Amino acid sequence: MLRWLFGAVFVFSGFVKAIDPLGGSYKFQDYFAAMGLESLSAFALVLSVLLSALEMVIGLNLITGIRLKETSWIALLFMLFMTGLTAWIYKANPVHDCGCFGDALVISNKATFFKNIVLLAMIIGIIVLRKHHTTSLKPLSEWILVAFSFFSVLTLSHFNYNYLPMVDFRPYKIGANIPEGMKIPEDKPGDEYATTFIYAKNGVKKEFSINNYPANDSTWKFVDQKTVLVKEGYKPPIHDFSIQSPTNGEITDIVLANKGYSFLLVAYDLNKAATNRFDKINAIADFAKKNNYPFYCLTGSAGSDVDDFIKKTGLKAEVCNADPTMLKTMIRSNPGLILLHNGTVVNHWPNGWLPSFDKPLNSDPKDEIPFLPSWLLVVAVAIAYSTAFIVLRQILIKRFQK
Repeated sequence: MLRWLFGAVFVFSGFVKAIDPLGGSYKFQDYFAAMGLESLSAFALVLSVLLSALEMVIGLNLITGIRLKETSWIALLFMLFMTGLTAWIYKANPVHDCGCFGDALVISNKATFFKNIVLLAMIIGIIVLRKHHTTSLKPLSEWILVAFSFFSVLTLSHFNYNYLPMVDFRPYKIGANIPEGMKIPEDKPGDEYATTFIYAKNGVKKEFSINNYPANDSTWKFVDQKTVLVKEGYKPPIHDFSIQSPTNGEITDIVLANKGYSFLLVAYDLNKAATNRFDKINAIADFAKKNNYPFYCLTGSAGSDVDDFIKKTGLKAEVCNADPTMLKTMIRSNPGLILLHNGTVVNHWPNGWLPSFDKPLNSDPKDEIPFLPSWLLVVAVAIAYSTAFIVLRQILIKRFQK
């Protein structure tokens, strides 16, 4: 039971990272920035993929009982490292979210640390009880199954990197209403701030609170004031959505209030954006113009970068500015295309899977939503892997036990 529970946690953790390798790479970059190791950011994507593969292989091995001795010791070393790392994160708070479960489950740094303490105790128990486990497979057969699991995870990561996460846990997923995601419920607390006033008297400075500052004492001269965040309040899922037009200024409300369809071409960094599909992107822009659908390009780039990009691609859209972090959250593709209807995300496409439009969009936006639900994709992947694993296992038993 211990190894099944421990394995399930690792499979879940590895899976949510494997379906969003870019999200994992952004989290690695956050860690490197906090540690002053920005030079390692070039390896963030590779590390994200390898981490998800390692976690899933450990989890799958423990669940199936494959190479239990080696897997248990590797898991122990992994947990010792992660427990130490999360202890530092809990104390220093360099990042607000450790990213242990991607965007699927966001827990506090404190909860993450104690979660790792529990997992550490569990893997120690698994090592102690390991001697009671027996296997019918020969060592070579087990290593072949380990390799099969490892390359299966790499394939899963490759697919989700080239397209989009098969399950989207972010606040801009299909069906999400952006204005609703920006609201703060009335029963949720807001941020709490403390203001300190600095006054001087006879060359001596003193700090006062808002309750005791010398408002009516002219012998004190005001010098400065400081306002600091004491306690973070409720933060809505979407808290940084803002679009700035170079000609019309803030157009966020205009975009979200549009009752019809709108296209958003999202490219957080134009210098890093793929340009091989702009013939199709410009065709979509022409389609949007013909049917009176607003078409905006949102980017974190500005100035000459925008001008150079337009010259290079012939982009037929107004280029607006937005926060790069927000754009990375909106879609895991650079560029990527998002279709909105009355502020609701109807669909989105990566650069490598752009659609073709030959007739006006349906009046009911539900008709434009992808037919295949994400949960069905996950079930299909799980069934395909399990079936292939069982078949391969039976083949190896027959082949190497003769």
